[in-house]
Amino acid sequence: MATCKTVTKEVLTDPIIIRVDESNLSLKDARLIADQKAAEVASEPMLMGWYEKSSGRFSPSVECCSEEKPGWIVYAESRGGTITIDINDENYVFIYSDVGGP
Repeated sequence: MATCKTVTKEVLTDPIIIRVDESNLSLKDARLIADQKAAEVASEPMLMGWYEKSSGRFSPSVECCSEEKPGWIVYAESRGGTITIDINDENYVFIYSDVGGP
């Protein structure tokens, strides 16, 4: 049985790095920041997956299916997720697809 990799910069594909100087940044606030950035680089961004380091929560809740990357990243990328937003050194990671793109 494969063990899932943890979320590190090495498993992220070309992440857009964002630093936010807020010690109590919530998932909701991080999502708003990521949504805004994704809208700057995509005509119609759609969130495909996310991760919150402090709680270890992620979505979608999929089983590990790769030895190289966590399952939720594999899921998001295999469904067109090409925009990765990394907030505060993997404290929050969001992956978007551009459903309005070419």
